[in-house]
Amino acid sequence: MNNRGNKGLMAVCIVIAILVIDQVIKILVKTNMCLHDSIEITPWFFISFVENSGMAYGMTFINKIVLSLFRIVAVSVIGYYIWLQVKENARRGYIICLAMIMAGAAGNIFDCMFYGLFFTKSTLYEPSYLVALGEGYAPFLQGKVVDMFYFPLIETTLPDWLPIWGGQPYVFFSPVFNFADACISVGVVLLLLLYRKELSTLTLKAKPVKTDEEIADEKETDE
Repeated sequence: MNNRGNKGLMAVCIVIAILVIDQVIKILVKTNMCLHDSIEITPWFFISFVENSGMAYGMTFINKIVLSLFRIVAVSVIGYYIWLQVKENARRGYIICLAMIMAGAAGNIFDCMFYGLFFTKSTLYEPSYLVALGEGYAPFLQGKVVDMFYFPLIETTLPDWLPIWGGQPYVFFSPVFNFADACISVGVVLLLLLYRKELSTLTLKAKPVKTDEEIADEKETDE
């Protein structure tokens, strides 16, 4: 298998691994915890089961079906772009970051597409459980995303002299998120820090593919 083939296989394996890990965690939480249950792992790390209908970290400013369709289109575009980058023999680290972002987005899409069809509604009193197709709590594309990781690193009270929030309790970091969200965030941060050159020339148009001999002659760094 040539270098491009290795990178393509690597991208596929990363996407599959992230999807499996993400779904296993979500299903375990959803079927074993009641809504808003919380398990303290350390004073700064909790497994807290919440569900949301919106974007990463619980944001909710787009219609549910529109958001789900947008995610599907976005994942398709990213997948196509990864294919182009593999063909062009892009740097290994760049492809890894793209695969992380694609897998994270796809992981949350699975929740929206299938959880409403196959699971009962999570409540404050009993965990969800599997049911026959179509007997779940929501139609296709309208399932809720499962979140569980909560890191209240700092819990304090804001100073009284602040004009709006003075004297109010404050938690950093307060969002509850999932493994898919984390993969998206890490992938985006690494892209911005390490691969600004690639991002500056980002395009969905296919470029002439260089031969392995040309790449060897140019002595490109394969990270």
